[in-house]
Amino acid sequence: MTMTDRAHQMIESRIVALDLEPGQVLSESQLVEELGIGRTPVREALQRLGAEGLVVVMPRRGVMVSEINIAKQFQLLELRREVERLCAIKAALRATEAERARFAELADKLAASAEARDYEAFMRYDLEFNQAVLAACRNEFIQRSMQRMQGLSRRFWFQNYRVALDLERCANLHADVARKISEGDESGAGEASDKLIDYIYEFTRATL
Repeated sequence: MTMTDRAHQMIESRIVALDLEPGQVLSESQLVEELGIGRTPVREALQRLGAEGLVVVMPRRGVMVSEINIAKQFQLLELRREVERLCAIKAALRATEAERARFAELADKLAASAEARDYEAFMRYDLEFNQAVLAACRNEFIQRSMQRMQGLSRRFWFQNYRVALDLERCANLHADVARKISEGDESGAGEASDKLIDYIYEFTRATL
């Protein structure tokens, strides 16, 4: 991991968790001091976050954390549906035997988190699931597209999950995708991915 990657990861996690709030103006110098990372990596990380829509870079005025815009979330979901379906299909096709076993394990753990209504466990397994799907699809362009969307999606989810999330349904839908990938069922993985995105649309509408 480069210093720019590290700076990006650290700043993104603070934005997604709403520690850096929408509309907040960021001080490059303060970030350098707080993160203990040089000015150039921090500046490059902010430029990358700008391309991902998490910050707005204002020439000669600084950098501001972008506002959360529900209309943009719906636009993002249009793209997520297509890319995530493709990613799930390719993961079902290309996963190794070890990866398939891991997906079967994740399916069980996600289902268990649903039954227990354990938000923390779901969040942990959801992250592992997302990373596993990206790795198993073995397409760097799909991976880049997904990575550029994930920050905005995670931030919106983090802001609203306590009031709008149906944990049992959401976790089981994730488990279904993982199970279809573990079985090498390409069409089933694509259909399960669509059903998950259908629910995420419902979740997004419920925040209105």
